[in-house]
Amino acid sequence: MIERWKAGFRAERRLADGSLRRTPPSPRTIRKYLVNLNGIFRRSREVYGIAVNPVTEVKRPGRVRARRTLKSTDFLEPADVHALVAAAEDETDAAIFVTAAFCGLRLGELLALRWRAIDFQRSLISVEASFTRGREGSPKSGDGRTVPMAPEVAAALTRLRERSLLLGPRELVFIGRGGTHVDPNALRRRFHDALARAGLRRVRLHDLRHTFGTIMVSRVDPRTLQQWMGHGSIEVTEMYMAFRDRAEDAAKVSDAFRVS
Repeated sequence: MIERWKAGFRAERRLADGSLRRTPPSPRTIRKYLVNLNGIFRRSREVYGIAVNPVTEVKRPGRVRARRTLKSTDFLEPADVHALVAAAEDETDAAIFVTAAFCGLRLGELLALRWRAIDFQRSLISVEASFTRGREGSPKSGDGRTVPMAPEVAAALTRLRERSLLLGPRELVFIGRGGTHVDPNALRRRFHDALARAGLRRVRLHDLRHTFGTIMVSRVDPRTLQQWMGHGSIEVTEMYMAFRDRAEDAAKVSDAFRVS
């Protein structure tokens, strides 16, 4: 229904003579309406318990062109992640870094992670909230999701379970001073310090999430990766497609031009 509305939507424009004319809206106008609709349905999920937010499946015009191209310097290789984790200041930072890189969680989602969301038996992490600008709210896409937990992540989180306090289901996994949320700015400084100690190039903390996307794009289908990363549309996930493993493509080209 939303796709049909988008296709048939016309905006009213007042002409110089005072009359109104209905014309196709600009992509920017459609995006603004979809943003508002997304907020309405997201709130309806939280308050009234509707099953899905259909706006997340609707393409927003112009969104792909507006996004920057992901460069090969915008992520780390798996070996780099292991070196970074080894150079972390403490076990909490090490667990944050490996969870970001091997599960693809955003920084705010990491800071809001609670023990009830960790399923060690099934190796799953439920992303239920995000901590941004000093408060907890819904994840960026508006919907929760479940992501697989790599063994390295499970091991790092298991080590955090050895602390003596704040281990209840509602307690934060990664705790800062006084058992509150980790300070994101201080975490970024420690992240860059760990990069320097590991002899790695300077990247953003968010680029650990890109590490997950660029590695997993060759191992799962795009729709699955979209769900794992919590992208609002498949167009966002497509930024990783250039990093799919194409090792067999050269052989295909060679075979096509082979002279019998």
